Amino acid sequence: MSLGSARAFVAPALAYDYSAKHPGLVAKTTGMMSVSRETSVAGLPNVLDSIDDSSPIARELAHENRRRERLLGRELPKPEKTRIFTVSNQKGGVGKTTTTVNIAAALAAAGLNVLVIDIDPQGNASTALGIEHHADVDSIYDVLINDIPLQDVVAPCPDIAKLICAPATIHLAGAEIELVSLVAREQRLRRAIDVYSKQRAKNGEERLDYIFIDCPPSLGLLTVNAFCAANEVLIPIQCEYYALEGLSQLLKNIEMIQKHLNADLVVSTILLTMYDGRTNLAAQVAAEVREHFPEQVLGAVVPRSVRISEAPSYQQTVMTYDPSSSGALSYLEAAAEIAER
Repeated sequence: MSLGSARAFVAPALAYDYSAKHPGLVAKTTGMMSVSRETSVAGLPNVLDSIDDSSPIARELAHENRRRERLLGRELPKPEKTRIFTVSNQKGGVGKTTTTVNIAAALAAAGLNVLVIDIDPQGNASTALGIEHHADVDSIYDVLINDIPLQDVVAPCPDIAKLICAPATIHLAGAEIELVSLVAREQRLRRAIDVYSKQRAKNGEERLDYIFIDCPPSLGLLTVNAFCAANEVLIPIQCEYYALEGLSQLLKNIEMIQKHLNADLVVSTILLTMYDGRTNLAAQVAAEVREHFPEQVLGAVVPRSVRISEAPSYQQTVMTYDPSSSGALSYLEAAAEIAER
């Protein structure tokens, strides 16, 4: 299956009504929005080819449509083996959960088998994917502490086929303390994933292509379990100065994990989030991160977006809540880059 769909690549119509004072503008805008490159009427010039790009809005619209065209119908390759990502940053509010669920949704929508493991006690990834995660539900807590098989807690995402989730509940808040006394406390998630993968193969189910582990904003035992289970780290970095301060400490902790617990772990991907193109600071932070990590930083940049923020309140990702938004487009680009690396 290919990335994106016709529904996901229709330019959003303007919501403002200028008809009273600017009837010409409304007529021009309405006509522009009603025709795409896919649905051009025979014998008529394509509207997008004749967009007047003299205004910033028109230039931005034309740029977004060119980006959509590059993605539309692109086939994403299946990885040779399951790629397991830990999405981590000890700084809160940088977009870890948002990045996890939206990239997972984009890959699953392209026909790949994706599992999201929510080990953040807040359970926000579970909320965004529409998965029940109240106190009475078996969750990843029971997998880590009570040795319940992972296959018994995963649940399908109601909006996206091929996307499943192991939810988090409030019980995880005490898991850090309970893990201290357990045998092989750092490896419990890794072993659960290995057993689950073997069980899927035994049952004749398709192999998982991607696993994304959404971590809490800390470097405790839950995050250590995620690092030990994964072979790649995805670091979302907010385009502000504070985000850079915590990055060095995160990298030191990853080095310790590599040395003592998981030699296969690599920082493969860095994604710039909450980018505000109107500020010099965002551009400076982005330039500095790209200078220090030229191979890891994705070309895609996630902008500040109201649609991305609104989606979880409807228990959805932005990929299903507003697939035509700039935020959805950015996460589609990021997912395509990750899949093709």
